[in-house]
Amino acid sequence: MRNILILGGTTEASALAAALAERGERALLSYAGRIGRPRAQPVPIRVGGFGGVAGLADFLRQERITHLVDATHPFAVTMSANVVAAAREAGVGHILLTRPAWTPVAGDRWRSVPDIAAAVAALAGPPRRVMLALGRMHVEAFAARPQHHYLLRFVDEPDVPPALPRHSLVIDRGPFSVEGDLRLMREQAIDLLLCKNAGGGGAEAKLIAARRLGLPVLLIDRPSMPAARIVHKVDAVLDWLDHPADLGV
Repeated sequence: MRNILILGGTTEASALAAALAERGERALLSYAGRIGRPRAQPVPIRVGGFGGVAGLADFLRQERITHLVDATHPFAVTMSANVVAAAREAGVGHILLTRPAWTPVAGDRWRSVPDIAAAVAALAGPPRRVMLALGRMHVEAFAARPQHHYLLRFVDEPDVPPALPRHSLVIDRGPFSVEGDLRLMREQAIDLLLCKNAGGGGAEAKLIAARRLGLPVLLIDRPSMPAARIVHKVDAVLDWLDHPADLGV
C-alpha cells in the first residue's frame, strides 16, 4: 500500500490531501509549524520540522513513506532543497507541486525586485501607506523604513507586537476575495502593495484589487527552484502516483 507524505501549508497541499482522502489513499500532511491554528484536514496531520536532511530521511524510512510530495510555499527553497536530498538518501520517489508564478496583464503597474533587502531599499522616499503582504516572517526588515504606515495581515495574533512604529494589523485567514481586498485597501488608503510572487489563485485577490485601483505593486521575484520533477496541478500528482514508469520514477 502506498504511504504518502505531503509537505504542506499551501492551498495546493490541502487540495491534494482532499483528493487523496477521496481516493482512500494513506497520506500524512505535515506543517512546518508557523501557523498556530492549521485548517482541519481530511487526512492526519503533523506539525513541526524534521531536523534537516538527515532528520527528514530518517522520518521517511521510519514511517515507511513510499511517495513524498513537496507542496510547500514557492519561497521555501531551503525546505525544497532538503526534500530533494532526503528523498534521494532514503530512496523515496518525490515530486514538487507548486503554482505558476504570476505574470502582469494590461493595467498592472508592477516593479520586480530580487529579494527582501531590495524591497526595503526600494521603499526609500517620502511616507506612503503600504500593504505589506508578506506574512509575519520578514516584517522586522521594514523597520529600516519607519516613515511609512504599513498594513499587515496575519493568520494568527502575534505574541509580540510587530516592530514597526506605524502600522495597522488585521487578523484574517485566506483565501481572500477581490471585493474584500478592494474594501480593505480603500479603508486603509493604501497607495502601494508589496508582496512576493507566490503565484496561484488563492492569494491573487490583492493583485486584482491593486489593478482595479490603479495602485503600483512591488513584487519580490521567486527564487530558483531545486532540480526536481515539478508539476502545477493536483491531477498531475495523481498521475505520478498511478503511472510512475511514465514519468521516469
